[in-house]
Amino acid sequence: QVQLVESGGDLVQAGDSLRLSCATTGGTFRTYAMGWFRQAPGEERRFVARITGGSVALYADSVKGRFTISRDNAKKTVYLQMNSLRPEDTAVYYCAASSTTWPLAANQYNYWGQGTQVTVSS
Repeated sequence: QVQLVESGGDLVQAGDSLRLSCATTGGTFRTYAMGWFRQAPGEERRFVARITGGSVALYADSVKGRFTISRDNAKKTVYLQMNSLRPEDTAVYYCAASSTTWPLAANQYNYWGQGTQVTVSS
């Protein structure tokens, strides 16, 4: 069983930066693809970024060039560096782990964290 705990969410102003962290326990972290998703009020959960066990990253078009996903296998932690934040980035951000090598959809992720709130004011 894998547990994920996100941290780093905050209230910031447009243009600011934040780094989210997702610490994991249990399982074999290096073998999991790790993803970040977000959910704004009244909206469905949407893909943000993914990093494979081999550290190949994929981003949603809406965050490409502003967000960077990375992982530290020794610390069993995945990060999401968010720069040039916009009000439309406001959401609860969720970390997820997948045993699938190249997960795409949310239903391909096996484990989820509880989420961390990011609020960007204009």
